[in-house]
Amino acid sequence: MNQNQTREQSAGTVLAGKSRLRCFILGIFIGLAIILPGISGSTVAIILGLYTAMLYAMGHLVSKEFKECFFFLLPLGIGAVIGFLGGFIVVQKVFGPYVFEMVCLFTGLMAGAFPALLRETKGEKITVKRGVLFAVGFLLPVAIALVSYFLLPETTSEATFTDFPIARYFAYLPLGGLVSLTQIVPGLSATAVLMAFGQFGLILNSVHLDYILAHPQVLVLYVALAVGFGAGLLLLSRLLSDILAKHKATAFFMIVGLSVGSILSMFLGTDMMACYKRFASLPAFPIGTLLLGVGLFAVGFTVAYLLVLYEKKHDIAPS
Repeated sequence: MNQNQTREQSAGTVLAGKSRLRCFILGIFIGLAIILPGISGSTVAIILGLYTAMLYAMGHLVSKEFKECFFFLLPLGIGAVIGFLGGFIVVQKVFGPYVFEMVCLFTGLMAGAFPALLRETKGEKITVKRGVLFAVGFLLPVAIALVSYFLLPETTSEATFTDFPIARYFAYLPLGGLVSLTQIVPGLSATAVLMAFGQFGLILNSVHLDYILAHPQVLVLYVALAVGFGAGLLLLSRLLSDILAKHKATAFFMIVGLSVGSILSMFLGTDMMACYKRFASLPAFPIGTLLLGVGLFAVGFTVAYLLVLYEKKHDIAPS
């Protein structure tokens, strides 16, 4: 038996013995992560001990191991649909009037889950290469947020699409791929990326029957985003699965940087910048809003951190 056959057979055991209930719970968080700023589905996968298995199943779905991967992903997919629909209804109702408060809540969730990521680098030697990867990971989401703010047209959280140039459809294909990356790289948030590019509010506000009937071309935009998302999920899952199999500790230094940078970038996105301008235009600083935001950050942090402690207490197998 050659080395490649041995590696393939050992990789196939990754899916064995995984709880369908845990997969369903993970799916709910992944569905929430697509729509709720600050929740990272892959971070929850690490906490539940399913990260490696999830990557493997997504990356090998189109392979001879289709059956095993499909039945692993089935409860995860059902949970994802439920989580997405529930999260969408909530966010659509409160996103516009409460942008600042929501960002505080969900950055708290990201910060509270951070120890689960940091644990993956515990005891590892800090080298120049790993330090550079951490810096690159940190700067990437921050740069996306700042470049998007200064280069893209300014929008508000209540804005929606007013035109549909051909370039927008083509741009949504790679955007979908970038959003798919947030579902497999711990610490990244899909809505954080969409907010950084100024597209989150536009998409959220366009999902209304009256708007769709008046602008049916928006459905093609959804399809472009979905195609980019699906293709990115299949290709990038396989790539990241292979990278982690060979260089897990080193890769997690960049992932930790991405997590820290994503938390900061949430406060630098176009929606938040518009929020700051609104605060500045008020006759008095909204101290009540600030205190509520701080309180929600604390709530989010506590909930996520308790989930991390639960994983440690019950000794769930490492991802």
